Amino acid sequence: MTIDRRTVLTAAGAAALASQLPSTTANAASPPTGQQNAGFYRYKVGDFEITVVTDGVNRFKVPENFITNVKFDDVKAEIAQSFMSADEFSVPYSPIVVNTGSKLIVIDTGTGEANFATSKGAAGQFQRNLAAAGIDAKNVDTVIISHYHGDHVNGLLKADGTLAFPNAEILVPATEHKFWMDDGEMSRATPGRMQGLFKNNRSLFSGEVAKRVKTYDAGKEVVSGITAVATPGHTPGHTSHIIASGNKRVVAQADVTNVPFLFAKNPGWHAAFDQDGKMAEETRRKFYDMLAAEKVTVQGFHYPFPAVGHVEKDGNGYRVIPVMWSSSL
Repeated sequence: MTIDRRTVLTAAGAAALASQLPSTTANAASPPTGQQNAGFYRYKVGDFEITVVTDGVNRFKVPENFITNVKFDDVKAEIAQSFMSADEFSVPYSPIVVNTGSKLIVIDTGTGEANFATSKGAAGQFQRNLAAAGIDAKNVDTVIISHYHGDHVNGLLKADGTLAFPNAEILVPATEHKFWMDDGEMSRATPGRMQGLFKNNRSLFSGEVAKRVKTYDAGKEVVSGITAVATPGHTPGHTSHIIASGNKRVVAQADVTNVPFLFAKNPGWHAAFDQDGKMAEETRRKFYDMLAAEKVTVQGFHYPFPAVGHVEKDGNGYRVIPVMWSSSL
């Protein structure tokens, strides 16, 4: 049988006709469940167990300034090539949990439990999915933060304002923390998004959170098996992490790119949420050249779930090839 456009359309017409015929199965109707399954996925890196735990997605209409150095029509055309619409664009959130055997470590925390209600369940799912994955937030020893954007730090608190990980130390990039806690930098913040980020970070990193914060430096081991790598541009202290056990490793790239079908494919595009677009591009190209050359596995916070794959060069950009889904560890 040859499958072509006529075949597909004919099949669709047949299905529509069949739906109008009397049912021969009695009592087969069942109401739709109306909800998705729990979102988590596990894989091994040496002796370490990685659990990718989705926080959900952000759905929004793409603003004309979404990419600052590209015509909006070109952006919309690229989005359409990915079978998406600029009118209802989706950006996933994928924090991870690393079980080293001696420590339970969360890397980035999602948009926050309070956002579950605000987003009508689209995001703010991290705590729910963490529990569904069999992980008790009280057992988390360490939370590692990559940078101070709300979708990475707001999950430090529960909806009631208490600590989401009550027994964990909170490790943050020293450069990042210094920038956002600097009164001079805050006084120079532009109105709108930047002022909002300063306000959110000053509020969040206070009280019980502040008591647990310790800074770490890029180029050094943050905890045993996890090394920080400076990847600035998205924010001044934006940091990625190499997770290594034995001779195996995965690189958690945080926001070196946002969704790969736009920003890995077009590494020269400067996103409005990259604080220094030129530096972000330089970091992206250098980092992705390394990923492609070394064929290392990469975990992307904004990659499509389960957000893990490999990078290869593709013309002037890069292509992210998702790992094969495995039903066992």
